[in-house]
Amino acid sequence: MEVFMEAAAYLESQHIPVEAVGEPSPDPLQEDVFPEEDLFSPHQTDSMDLPDTPVLRTPVEMLDRRLMVLRTILDSERIYLNELETLLMPMKALKATAGTSQPVLSSQQVQTVFYQVPELRDLHRDFYTGLRDRLGHLEPQAHPETDNGPRPGLGLEQGEEKEQGQSGYQLMVGDLFLKIVSQLGVYRGFIDNYESAVEIMRRCTQTDQRFRILAESMMSHNGSDRTKTKYTFEALLYKPLDRITKTTLVLHDLLKHTPQQHSDHPMLQEVLRLSRGFLSGVNEGSQCKREVTLSRGMRRQLIRDGFVVDVCEGGRNLRHLFLYTDLLLCTKLKGGAQGKQPQYRFCWYLPMAGLKLHWGPEMELTTDTHHRIHATRAKMYLLRHELRQTMKCLAARTIERSRWKKMEQLELMILTHSPLLPLELHSPSGKSHTLVMSSLYELEEWREAIHKLTGDNREMVPPDLLTLTSSCVKLRMTQQPPFHSILPGEEQSLCGTLSVAVHSASGLQQPASVYVCVEVDGFEFYESHAQTHSSVSSLSPHWDQEFSFQVDGAQNLRVLCVLQTEEGESCEDRVLCKTSIQLDPGLLQKRWRRQTLSLGQVEVTMSLKYCPHPLDPPCLTPAQQQSIFCIPIGAVAQQEGVLVPHVVRCCVEEVERRGLEEVGIYRLSAATSDITNLKTAFNTSLREAVSRLRCVDVNAVSGILKLYFRELPEPLIPTELFQSFTKALDIPDLSSRSVTMLSLLQSCPSVNQNTFLFLLHHLKRVSDRQHVNKMPLMNLATVFGPSLLRPTVAVLGQCSPTVDISQEVEVQVQVVYFYLQCDNLPEAQTCISHDTETTEEDETTNI
Repeated sequence: MEVFMEAAAYLESQHIPVEAVGEPSPDPLQEDVFPEEDLFSPHQTDSMDLPDTPVLRTPVEMLDRRLMVLRTILDSERIYLNELETLLMPMKALKATAGTSQPVLSSQQVQTVFYQVPELRDLHRDFYTGLRDRLGHLEPQAHPETDNGPRPGLGLEQGEEKEQGQSGYQLMVGDLFLKIVSQLGVYRGFIDNYESAVEIMRRCTQTDQRFRILAESMMSHNGSDRTKTKYTFEALLYKPLDRITKTTLVLHDLLKHTPQQHSDHPMLQEVLRLSRGFLSGVNEGSQCKREVTLSRGMRRQLIRDGFVVDVCEGGRNLRHLFLYTDLLLCTKLKGGAQGKQPQYRFCWYLPMAGLKLHWGPEMELTTDTHHRIHATRAKMYLLRHELRQTMKCLAARTIERSRWKKMEQLELMILTHSPLLPLELHSPSGKSHTLVMSSLYELEEWREAIHKLTGDNREMVPPDLLTLTSSCVKLRMTQQPPFHSILPGEEQSLCGTLSVAVHSASGLQQPASVYVCVEVDGFEFYESHAQTHSSVSSLSPHWDQEFSFQVDGAQNLRVLCVLQTEEGESCEDRVLCKTSIQLDPGLLQKRWRRQTLSLGQVEVTMSLKYCPHPLDPPCLTPAQQQSIFCIPIGAVAQQEGVLVPHVVRCCVEEVERRGLEEVGIYRLSAATSDITNLKTAFNTSLREAVSRLRCVDVNAVSGILKLYFRELPEPLIPTELFQSFTKALDIPDLSSRSVTMLSLLQSCPSVNQNTFLFLLHHLKRVSDRQHVNKMPLMNLATVFGPSLLRPTVAVLGQCSPTVDISQEVEVQVQVVYFYLQCDNLPEAQTCISHDTETTEEDETTNI
C-alpha cells in the first residue's frame, strides 16, 4: 500500500488522475468480463502509452502543438546524431590498430561492432537537415522579455494567429518522415547484429584495459548549451534500439496534432502504419529489445510474459505477468479500447532470490461456476456459428463488430474462471501468490523459466515500480490474452473428432510411476485435455489408453510425461519432458496413424485418428460421465474403448505401486466412507477418481476393486459356464484338465477374458511377496473366487442342477486357484489394437 501511495502522489503531482483503492471488489462471477472501457481488442491497432495531452479544440491550437512536437523531434534528432557521432569516434582508431601486432579488435570485429552505425548516422543526418531547414522558415521573432521567445499561437493578436495558422498549413514534413521510415530496413540489420556486437564489446572490455578505459568514458554533446554527457560504449550501442520505438511514438503524437484537412495527414497516416508494421515485425523476444539498464552495472532483462489468472482472497483476476531476471511483476492491463491508450497498473512483485514453487492439486469449482462456464461455452459456440455465416459477406463485417466484442467478453470469462491448475509462489519474505492456468504445458513453461532464476545468490536491485510498470507497454512480447476470436484458417485447423491413443513410453533412466497428459488447443467449447492413469513403477510403462476430443480450430497437440512421486504423505508430481506437435489435417486420416514422439529423454508411442465433421453445440450443463458400477463390464469397456476397464487397471496399478508389501492386502477392509467416496468418484469423473486413489489408504483401493467385481450384474466368468467348470475340475488327468480349463477361458467374451487374465497376473505378483504381505495364492483365490464366478440363479418353472452353498464356494475358489497356479497363462490385452490399419503408415516423429 505504501508503494501505491507513493506512486499516487507522484501521478497527482503530474496532474494525472489516480483510481481510488480500497473499495470492495465485486463478486468475481458478476465481473466475468472486463468493463467496456477496459477491453483490449485484437481488431484495433495497438497504441503506445503516451502522456496525457490537453484536448485541442481548434485547428490553430492543433497546429500550434504540432509545431511544438516538430521542434521537440528536431531537438531529439540533434541529440541522437551526437550520440551516433560519439559512438563512431573510436571506429577509425580501432581500424588502424587492427593491422598492428597488438590489435584491440580485429578488422572483422570492428566491422561487427559498428555494423550499420554509419548508415544510421547518414540516414538521420539527412532527416535532421531537412526538418531543420523547413522549420527555420517558421522561427518566431525573439521576444524582448524572454530568451526563448513567445510560444507560437499563444498570446498573439488575431491577425498574427491567423498568419501563424496559414504558415502551419503550409508546412509539409510528411515526405521527410516517409523517406526515413521507408529506410528502416537499416535498423533491421543493426538489430540482427546487436547481440554479436555486445558480446564482442563485453569480452574486449574484460580482457583489454585500453578498450575498457575507452568504453567506460565516452562524452557526447547533449544540448544546445554544448554541455557534455558521459556514456558507456554499451549504452551508446543501445541507443538505436530505443530509437525504433520512439519513432513510432513521435509519429503517433505528430499525427494526433495534425488536422485531418492538413495535406500531411494522409501521408503521416501511411508513415505511422509502416512504422508500426516494422515495429511489430521486430522480434519482441530478442534480448537486446528487452534489456533495461539498472544501477550498479546490472541489466534487468525480460525473460517471459503472458496472461495468467491471479487468485487473491477467493477472487480470480486476469493479469499480465512479466518475468525479469531478478523479479516477477504482476500487472493489470487497462485501456486499449478505441481512443484510449493501453496502460499497466502495478499489482505485486516477488524477487527471484529464494522463490519457491509448488504445483498444487487441481482446484475444484463450485457447481454454479461449472454451469455458468458451460452456458458461456454454448453462447460462444452459437455466436461463432453466426459470425461464420456473416464473414462471407463483406458488407456485414462492420455490422458484426459488436458480436466480435461480445465474443471477446465471453472468452475473457472463460479464460478467467475455467483454469484449474495452480502454481503457488512462496517468497522468503513470507509473501505468497497463486497463479492458475488451464494448460499444464503452459504451467510447466512458466515453472521452468522461473526456476532457472531463483538462485539464492542472485542480486536483486529494488525496482522503481512506477517506471518499471509503465515500461511494460514497450517491453511486452504478448499483446493480448490468448483469444481464439480471430478465426484460424479453416484449411489449417481441425474441426471434428480427434482420437488419441497413448500406448507406451521408453527411455526412462530408472523405474518410475509416470503418466501422460495430452492437451489440444482451439476453441474451448469442449474438454481439451486428458491424462492416462499412472503406471506401475517401470522402465517401459504401458497404458494403451484412448481419448477422444471434440475440437474446433485445433492446430497443436501437446504431450507431457509426468513423474508421480511421493514425499511423506503428500504427492508431488514433476514434468519429466514435454513436446508440442502441429496437427496437419492433410496428414491425419480417419484411420489410426501410429507415431513415436521424442520428448527429450523419453519417447512416447501413440496413435492419432481424425474424423472431420460438423460439431454439435456443447451442452448447457456439464456432461456427466456414465456410471461404471453395477453396469455390465462389456458396456463399460465399449464406452471407454478398451478391453480392460480403467477402474480395474487404475486400482491394480495403484496396489502394485504401494500395496504389494501391505500385510493382508485384499483381506483387510478399509473405512466404508473411503470406499463409498471412491465409488462415487469413479461413477462421476475418472480423473478425480485417479487423483483420489493416490491419497487414500491402499486398503480402500483394494476394497473398491473387490466391490467393482462383486457388483457386476453378470459375473466376470459367465454363469452359463459354471457347470462346465465344475465338470472340468473333476477331470483326473492334469494335462487334459488344463486344456479344458484354458479352452473354457477362451470361450469367454473378449473383455471378460482379458480382464480376468489381467487380474490373475496381478494376483500372482501379489503372491510373489507373500513372505511380507501374508497373501498366498489360496488366500487370494478365496477372496476373489465368489466375486468372479457364480452359478446360474434358479428360475421358477425351470430345471437347473442344484448346488449346495459349500460346493458352490469350493468351485469358485478352486477355479481361480487353478488359474493362479498355471504357468502358461497368456498375457492380457488391455486395449483394442490400433495397429491393424497402419501397416503402411507407421512413422517416427522426432520433435
